[in-house]
Amino acid sequence: MLRRWLDSLVNRAVLLVVVAIFLTAVAVTIANSLASRQELKAQAETQVASLATLIAAELDRKLSERLDTLTDVARALTMETEAFEGRAQLLVERQVALRHLFDAIYLLDAHGIVIGEYPLESVQTGFDASGRAYFQQASQQLTLVLSEPYRSRHNATPTIMMAAPVFNHQGRQMGVLGGALRLEGDNFMADLADVRLGQHGYLFVATHSGITLAHGRDPGLVLQPTSARSEAIQAALTGYEGTRLSLNQQGLETLISVKQLNHAPWFVAAVWPLQEAFAAAERLAEILLWVVLAVLVVLVPLALLVYRRLLAPLTDLAEQITERHLGLRTRSVKVGGGREIQQVADTFNTVMDERTEVVASLADREAFFRSLSQSAPIGILQADVLGRIEFVNPAFECLVGADADELRHHYLSSFIYQEDRDEVVNEWLHAREVGDIYRGQFRIHHRPEDRVIWVDVMTARIDAADKTLGTITVARDITHELEVEAELKAEQGRADSILGVLQEGVLLTDREGEIRFCNEAARAYLGTDSGGNFFELVAVEAEDGATWDAGHFQGESEVPLLDGVLHNRRGDRFDIELTMLRLNPGEALERLVFVLRDDSERRRQEERLSWEATHDSLTGLLNRRAFTASLIKCLGEAPAQSTASVVMLIDLDHFKPVNDQGGHLLGDELLRELGSVLAGSVRKSDSVARLGGDEFGIVLPACGLARAESLAEEIRQAVASVRVGQNGQRFGVTASIGLTEVSAHDSGPRETMARADEGCYAAKARGRNAVVAVPLPPEP
Repeated sequence: MLRRWLDSLVNRAVLLVVVAIFLTAVAVTIANSLASRQELKAQAETQVASLATLIAAELDRKLSERLDTLTDVARALTMETEAFEGRAQLLVERQVALRHLFDAIYLLDAHGIVIGEYPLESVQTGFDASGRAYFQQASQQLTLVLSEPYRSRHNATPTIMMAAPVFNHQGRQMGVLGGALRLEGDNFMADLADVRLGQHGYLFVATHSGITLAHGRDPGLVLQPTSARSEAIQAALTGYEGTRLSLNQQGLETLISVKQLNHAPWFVAAVWPLQEAFAAAERLAEILLWVVLAVLVVLVPLALLVYRRLLAPLTDLAEQITERHLGLRTRSVKVGGGREIQQVADTFNTVMDERTEVVASLADREAFFRSLSQSAPIGILQADVLGRIEFVNPAFECLVGADADELRHHYLSSFIYQEDRDEVVNEWLHAREVGDIYRGQFRIHHRPEDRVIWVDVMTARIDAADKTLGTITVARDITHELEVEAELKAEQGRADSILGVLQEGVLLTDREGEIRFCNEAARAYLGTDSGGNFFELVAVEAEDGATWDAGHFQGESEVPLLDGVLHNRRGDRFDIELTMLRLNPGEALERLVFVLRDDSERRRQEERLSWEATHDSLTGLLNRRAFTASLIKCLGEAPAQSTASVVMLIDLDHFKPVNDQGGHLLGDELLRELGSVLAGSVRKSDSVARLGGDEFGIVLPACGLARAESLAEEIRQAVASVRVGQNGQRFGVTASIGLTEVSAHDSGPRETMARADEGCYAAKARGRNAVVAVPLPPEP
């Protein structure tokens, strides 16, 4: 029914007017509502901030008055301890000023026992309050304290306590004066419950520890934890002041203004639901919508009447067009009405004249097409919109093995191989519906020879100005091409299988480095399975430190062997041997072949052999050969050094008894321990070596003899402290150490070591376990 109603142009025009008016009204209402909400929000923020500030100032005033008064009274109670404890009740009863400011007054002695109270109805005298936090804080801090809220012992009402220490004439604390305030009483926060913001806004006071002191909406929340859901309240616990939007416990947006108190770790919060603040704007929007509805009720009937009279000539035009289409009218259509309707009539007359010319032109073109397609080497056929064959050329007759008369009026789909038919027909129908050209490859049945032929087919629609006349299809025999392609794919598959099992990584790239092929081993080196540019995915660093980039490889006709390190984007590092071969150089299909081999094991072997050639296998220190090389280097650098290098020889004392009594394994263990001690006693630039048996040597470049003597003494003491054990026995050795400077006048390492060795003999001659420095001989 709605669709039939919308078929009328009059109804559509009326609907458009209604929609336009409605959308305009809605846009105005939304804009007005948004503007009103911004203004109301600003006013609401000012109102809640002002109220929170006023309440906070009033509470600060009350707190200040009570704190100052309690402090003054506590100072006035200075007297002897005996008088204080004996007259406590009388002293309390005389504090008229405190009675008006506090709900209860207490005097406690130095031990926390209540010795005086007002009023007496609370019956607290004799109560031990030493465990109360306010008594402990006042006694320890010796200053006025404000307690956390608690329930009083007398009547279980929420209470806070102000406590001030009382001192005797000697300045020692003899008690505490306390003033109690009931949070639900009329003395301190009585006016807070009566303050309202609208219907549902309220005030509340809480401590920084998160305990509610007063709540204007729900007094039952006093002494309860504050809401953890409100971000503003959570921020207020850490000192935040200001106004912000937050969510209340019901998940509704609420405007909250927080003001911190100056005389207590409390804050005042004014809370006003945002929906209530915006109530005026919502009422205005509702009124505007009712006004729009009233306007539409009057406007719709009026618009229907006007549009029907304006569009009446269209009905006459439709009748004339129908008669002209059916051939009942040969004259041009002509109607009255507005300019637009006259333009429609003129356009229809023009289209009809052009249609006649087009039909005649199509007939000529069809004759030309038929004569041209007769000599085409590929199959061509024309079908109607249902797919029935109307024309075929001789090439298509050869494809299917039937002449044109047999094929005419048969469906093209009937010649498609049965297994391919459903898929091809569905794709062809989809292409025709969306106006695309169908392209596909499928099999057709050559009936005389009873064989299957693969064809490459392209089908396009033949469209006239106002309808589709049919389709034109071209078909090419690709059977032989597919057979050749299948053989090539088989060869490629065999090649891929061979390359896939190789341990070496094999890549094929173009000249720019874009990867065309890589086997599984190569993907591990690249660190990716998605391909890309070889020169961007990895960096190759040769053994000489040079980095080979795209320019290096592209400038070489081939790279027979390159030892280096390959880094990929994942941060992996590989020791490799790389070979590159260039195929078809200078041609459009130029290719680069890279072969990557894992070279890590060979390099590890070389490093191990190199290390063994210069190190002692037992202690891990340098051997005599490496020691001599280091000494020769120092001799060469001696003329240019301002501070002399030093050679130190260390000969172990009493090592033979260790081998004889504990065995060679124990001796080896002791040597390893001593090697660790020596290596840990010197700089990284120094060379520590085991020269053989129980003899060690140290080369100290640019050390100076004085510093070397001090180091030798430290080493002597460290060697003497080393002990190894076996079967309950402890074994150790001492060291005789000789050292000398490296001189530029030394003829070679033997002369330098001979002086140091002379020092070792001198140390042993002195009774062993000694350090002897041998000076340089006089210069000739």
